[in-house]
Amino acid sequence: MTEFVLVAGAWLGSWAWDEVVPQLRAAGHGAHALTLSGLADKQGVPAGQQTHVQDIVDEVERLDLRDVVLVGHSYSGIPVGQAAERIGDRLARVVFVDSDVPTHGESFVSGWWEGSAKLEASIAGNGGFWAPLTAADCDGQGLTDEQIARIVGGSTPHPGASLAEPAVLTRPLGELPATYIKCLLDGAEPSDDVAELLTSKHWRLVEMDTGHWPMFSQPTELARIFLDAAGE
Repeated sequence: MTEFVLVAGAWLGSWAWDEVVPQLRAAGHGAHALTLSGLADKQGVPAGQQTHVQDIVDEVERLDLRDVVLVGHSYSGIPVGQAAERIGDRLARVVFVDSDVPTHGESFVSGWWEGSAKLEASIAGNGGFWAPLTAADCDGQGLTDEQIARIVGGSTPHPGASLAEPAVLTRPLGELPATYIKCLLDGAEPSDDVAELLTSKHWRLVEMDTGHWPMFSQPTELARIFLDAAGE
């Protein structure tokens, strides 16, 4: 039996996986959706990036999980990638869902595609938090109006410290067994750092014809990819 630990991206909590978790459990596996510190029902808890890494490690150890597939979506690929090497032989595989990946010494902000200064200014102007998306930000991502309303309505401000703190890796990320899911409506090609990792014999690419939030737009298809990844 595989134990899936699911971590959604910025602004989101465990609730984001509500349509995926039952499908994994119905297939006979464990599924544990995790809210990171400072988000959703854990708002008000101070959180840097290493806090989020520890959140994930603590969940695995608290539940004494083995044969773990860690799933990181969007921002959460950064703490999930670090947690993956810290749980040692408990790890079966990492699945990155249209996500950022950690680079030692680099932060989410430092790799921001529009430039770090713009994101830093946005966070500073919002009291140290990254403001949640608007409905307009979700256009063109394969979502219904109802799904967009769920994402926007459930999102909470994201702690800026977790975005500015650098990642800490003790070995090359390409050595971990990993599946990278690229959501094509959010860009046809993986980022350069992901493309380099995909040259590793331990990594494989899966494409989805949907947008950046497949747990909402295509939950059944996403669950199937997770199950396939666990069977490798």
